[in-house]
Amino acid sequence: MAASKSSNQLAQNWMGSYPSDVDWNAPLPASTLPDMFDEAVSAFGPQPLTDFLGKKLSFSELGAATSQLAAGLQKAGIKKGSKIGLFLPNCPYYISCYFAALKLGAIVINFNPLYTEEEIEYQARDAGIELMVTLDLKLLFDKMVTVAKSGAVDRVMVCPFPDLLPTIKKFLFKIAKGKELASVDDAGLGDRLVHYDTLVANDGTFTPAELDAETDIALFQYTGGTTGVPKGAMLTHANLAINCEQIRLWSTGIEIGNERIMAILPFFHVFAMTCIMNTAIKCGFEIIIMPRFDLDQAVKIIKSAKPTLLPGVPTLYTALMNHKDLDAGGLSSLKYCMSGGAPLPLEVRRKFEALAGCGLIEGYGLSETSPVATANPYNGLEKENSIGQPLPGTYISIRSLDDPAAEMKVNENGEICIAGPQVMNGYWNKPKETAETFSGEYFRTGDVGYMDEDGFIYIVDRIKDMINCSGFKVYPRRIEDAIYAHPAVDEVTVIGVPDDYRGETPKAFIKLKPGQTATEEDIRKTIEPKLAKIELPEYIEFRDELPKTMVGKLSKKELRQSEPSN
Repeated sequence: MAASKSSNQLAQNWMGSYPSDVDWNAPLPASTLPDMFDEAVSAFGPQPLTDFLGKKLSFSELGAATSQLAAGLQKAGIKKGSKIGLFLPNCPYYISCYFAALKLGAIVINFNPLYTEEEIEYQARDAGIELMVTLDLKLLFDKMVTVAKSGAVDRVMVCPFPDLLPTIKKFLFKIAKGKELASVDDAGLGDRLVHYDTLVANDGTFTPAELDAETDIALFQYTGGTTGVPKGAMLTHANLAINCEQIRLWSTGIEIGNERIMAILPFFHVFAMTCIMNTAIKCGFEIIIMPRFDLDQAVKIIKSAKPTLLPGVPTLYTALMNHKDLDAGGLSSLKYCMSGGAPLPLEVRRKFEALAGCGLIEGYGLSETSPVATANPYNGLEKENSIGQPLPGTYISIRSLDDPAAEMKVNENGEICIAGPQVMNGYWNKPKETAETFSGEYFRTGDVGYMDEDGFIYIVDRIKDMINCSGFKVYPRRIEDAIYAHPAVDEVTVIGVPDDYRGETPKAFIKLKPGQTATEEDIRKTIEPKLAKIELPEYIEFRDELPKTMVGKLSKKELRQSEPSN
């Protein structure tokens, strides 16, 4: 039987070197997300909550809009257990729809706006979506028409995009970009079409659902699409609300009610949903919202809106460093940047911190952990290449790759496993997969790593990404880190490709920085002193661009598919 949290032998390591200004044993009371939202509206009422393309809305204004929407949805039949899909880019509607649904006890399901109709239909049917929320932009609404007519969703609620804009921009949008708006009423959806404006035409009176924070599900967060059929991680209200409290306790360098956080990452992704949207609401921050990622626009907003906090993925920081119009002065407002979603190369961290003059703090988590499980301290001991120590109330156990019930010792590689109040209840309608991904109380992450004597955790690689070379385990991340040391390298991804002699062999895909040159020989001279012979990539391919996910993570999936024998 797997070891319990109380028998975790590694816990003494982080307990002995934990940041002095953070209490690992701090109380973490279970709360619902609606309670968290209402408390923030009460505490920060007149302060701005959102800045969307120049139009600001206060906590009170979004609180009122959320109550009106909840009242309208309740009248339309939405109740506890209803499944509400959000097919939205970053915008204030996302916040009001998210919390209105949760106030009624409905379950929220996020959808990537770039999904194809087929991907939307699969997830909608799997989750049992009753109402899908989207905008009246043709790019989004036309997909919803197809999905609705397929029978995958019962009803579609449409929110008017122009109403999000300041008065002048709204007027100009309708003149210059009116063709981007869909003819909603002519789509043939009949009474399956629901208008946002109609729903919110009320006084905001409704009956909130009775919720148990620890057992009632708030969200199905779908994950695993790159490795198989997507699975809906069932996250409770307590999972998500407590993770916000864990982040607040850990973030000793921030000032409650007085930060401006940049939302470049999409809210539909668990990283942005928790670390930007929910945490900002809890802590009284203003959210500077970008509807979609555009590097030039992001640079302009950073320089003009002057955010103090900037969460992102490693490729974002690389892109910002290489932008011709951004220097240290343009980043001077930043107090902290938080990196997640993918491993942060050491060279990227060092160079960005030197340019911005602020800390770039790496954290780690997964959809199944709400998501944050570990982070590097804001103050105190720092260790390069580490994903930090466990957040308050979080246990990390390094388990044997051969026996998930056996705990490894300090500095020994194994599977990173997580237990804590932010860990999901399981996968929706997938009991077999749920059972396989837990070892006792611990969630098995699929990541290989180790813990040092001070309780700092290091990721070696994903188990699924390991390359089997003649029976030896080769970790792509080691090769990638070595290649990043070459000054001309902008981005790199390493995968395993078939090899007649070794079974598999590493292949590196490299994107160079603008205006820089490097040959395969140059790269090999850089990495040969850093890697064992078996780790040296057999093939090196230079590309103008490397594939990325919607969040901006480098994606190995497309590269594997592009290899003839894979």
